Amino acid sequence: MNELVLPNDTNTLGNLMGGRLLHFMDVAAGISAMRHSNRTCVTASVDNVDFRSAIKLGEVVLIEAVVNRAFTTSMEVEIDVWAEDTTTGTRRKCNRAFFTFVAVDQSGRPIPVVQLEPETDEERERYEAAERRRELRLILSGRLSLSDADNLRDHLAEVAADG
Repeated sequence: MNELVLPNDTNTLGNLMGGRLLHFMDVAAGISAMRHSNRTCVTASVDNVDFRSAIKLGEVVLIEAVVNRAFTTSMEVEIDVWAEDTTTGTRRKCNRAFFTFVAVDQSGRPIPVVQLEPETDEERERYEAAERRRELRLILSGRLSLSDADNLRDHLAEVAADG
């Protein structure tokens, strides 16, 4: 998804407002989730929003959204954002975040989604990392205890062993 940063999108410094960027990201992530599930999807959570570099008035915002993993009714969507200077064509990475979407029926109730089958090594890594992030989200929300977070616990043990 591409967006042009216009004056109404900026703060007094001429930078794209963070809330406006989050709106762009939410739309791109929602489209990705809807395309995967072929269902209406709603935003359930946003985490690890990382603002690395300001995006200036007149730059083009390029947003890439990919579903990393589908769970029962939810999906983790990874968002990467670049800014492009249209006069030079140079791009820089400005933002990264993870959105969770839930597929819903016409009454707004969660419904099952098609599972994702990773094919490449990169897709498999994103798939496994999505499970660990999900467990962390559930722990932080009080819906899962650390002792029940098998994937996260195993991963942390592997990292500690590799030292």
